[in-house]
Amino acid sequence: MIDSPGLSFRAVLDIAPLAYVRRLLGDHVCALLDLIHEEHGEDVLRGVAASAVSVDRLVGDTDERAQLLDLLPKPKRAELAERLGSDGSAEPGTFLASLAWTADQRRTLLGFLGLIVDRAPEPPASFRSSSTATYPLFPHQRFAASKVRQLLYNGERKTVLHLPTGVGKTRTAMNVICDHLRQSEPCVVVWLARGRELLEQAALEFEQAWSALGNRQVIVRRMWGEAPADIDGFTDGLVVLGLDKATAAAKDDPVFLERLALRTTLTVFDEAHQTIAPTYRRTVDALTLRSDSSLLGLTATPGRTWQDLSEDGRLADYFARRKVMLEIDGYDNPVTALIEQGYLARPEFRTVAADSGMKLSSRDQQALATSFDIPDALITQLAENTQWNLQVVRTILDLSEQHRRILVFAASVAHSRLIVAILSIFGLNADQITAESSTRHRAHVIKRFKSPGPRPMILSNYGVLTTGFDAPAASAAVIARPTRSLVLYSQMVGRVIRGPKAGGTPTCEVVTVVDPALPGFGDVAEAFTNWEDVWGER
Repeated sequence: MIDSPGLSFRAVLDIAPLAYVRRLLGDHVCALLDLIHEEHGEDVLRGVAASAVSVDRLVGDTDERAQLLDLLPKPKRAELAERLGSDGSAEPGTFLASLAWTADQRRTLLGFLGLIVDRAPEPPASFRSSSTATYPLFPHQRFAASKVRQLLYNGERKTVLHLPTGVGKTRTAMNVICDHLRQSEPCVVVWLARGRELLEQAALEFEQAWSALGNRQVIVRRMWGEAPADIDGFTDGLVVLGLDKATAAAKDDPVFLERLALRTTLTVFDEAHQTIAPTYRRTVDALTLRSDSSLLGLTATPGRTWQDLSEDGRLADYFARRKVMLEIDGYDNPVTALIEQGYLARPEFRTVAADSGMKLSSRDQQALATSFDIPDALITQLAENTQWNLQVVRTILDLSEQHRRILVFAASVAHSRLIVAILSIFGLNADQITAESSTRHRAHVIKRFKSPGPRPMILSNYGVLTTGFDAPAASAAVIARPTRSLVLYSQMVGRVIRGPKAGGTPTCEVVTVVDPALPGFGDVAEAFTNWEDVWGER
C-alpha cells in the first residue's frame, strides 16, 4: 500500500467543484482566461490551476489543507493515512485531522499529490578541485586587465572593473587573480558574491583559468550554503565566499574574518555596487585590513541608484574613485564598438504599454518618491491586473514566432507561475524558476533552456536570473517587472546581449511592458556611461 501511486494534484482538481477551482485561481485570473479563451471551458480552468496554484501554500495553510483533504476519495484518504503512520484504528479523515502536520508530514502529502520534493543536498565530501583547459582573453579584456593591475598595487590599492554585461568581467578578473597567485606564493584570494549561481560560476571559472595560467597546485574552497566555513590549514588558493555565509560565519566565530584576512592579499567583490551596504561593507573592511591587501570590484553598473547622486558618490569614494572603464580607440562609447565588432548583440529596445487603470493614492506617490525602487505592494497589485497580464502574454506569443529562446522577468513568484501556466495552454514549451525552486529543478530547466532545439522555449523567472546566468542562445527578453532601478534593469537586459564572437546572437530584442502610472525604463543604450560624472576626479 505504501508504494501505491497516490493521487496527482491535477486529478484532485478534476474531481473538485468548479467553484473551488475558480476560488483558487482568483477573479483576476479567471477574467484573464475569459479574454484569452472566450470559450475556455472547465478543462482549461482546471489545467491552469494545476500549474499556477502553489500547492506548497495550500498544504501549509490549515484551512486550505483541510479542504484539499476533503476532496480526496475515501480510498485515497485511507492510503494517505497509512503513508503517514495510521494503524487503521481511527477513521482516515479523523486521523488526518489529528496530525500536527510537521514539515516531514507536509512533504509526504506533497509526494502523495505527485509533486517532487527535494531534500537539502548533502554537501560534497571535498571542497577542493582542479582542472585543465585553455583560457584566452579578447584584446579589450587584456587592456582592461593591464589597467587594473596598475591600480591594485599602488596608492589606495583598490579599483572597480567596469565592463558591460556580456563582455567578460569574470574572465578578465580571473586573469588578474591568476597573475596575483603566481606572483605571491603562497597567498589567499577571496571572491565575494551573493547567490549560488554567481558563486558556483566563479569557482568553475577559476578552475578553468588556473589550469591554463597557473604554475602550481592550489586549492579552491567553496564556502556557501551548507559548506563548512573551515579555513584551518588553508594558505594558498581561492576562497569563493558567499556574503551571507561570511556574515553567518563571523557571527558563529567573531574572529573568523580576521583569521581569513591575515592570509588574504586580494579580495574581489562581484556586483560591486552592493559593497557599501552596511553588512557587506563590514565584511570587506575586515578582509582588507592588511597594508598589502588589494580590493577589486566588478560591475556593469557602478552605481547604487540612478537618482541619488550622494549614494552613488559614497560608492565611488569607497573605491577612491578609481575605476577601469573599457576603452576602445576611435569610439566615445565602447559599447558601440563591441556591437559593431560582434562581441555584443545589436539590441532592439521597444516598449509595450499596458494601461492597468491603476490609480496611485497620495500614500503610493509618497512611497514612490522615497524608495529606490517601486514598492512591492504596487508591483503585486499590477501582477494581478487582467489588462497587464493580457499584454504580457500577447508580447511573449508574438516573440515566440521569431525567437527560439526567450527570457521573461516576472513581477513575482505567483506572476511567473501564472504566465507559464497560460503559455502552456497554447502548447508552448514554457517553464519557470524562482528562489523557491529546488536545486535539481533549477539545474534541469536551465540545462534544457541552454540546449539547442527546434522548438521555442520560454523561461520565466523572478529574482533569480538577473545575475550569474549565462545562456548565449537567448535572443529575446520580456521585462514584465516594473523597476526604477537602472542597475536591475541593466542586469535583466544583459542576459540576452551576448554577441556572436562570445557565443551569442547577432541581434537581440528587449521588450519592456510598461504601465503609464509607474516610472521605469524602456532603453538602456546609454546606461554604460550613466555614472561617469559621479566617478570623476574630486
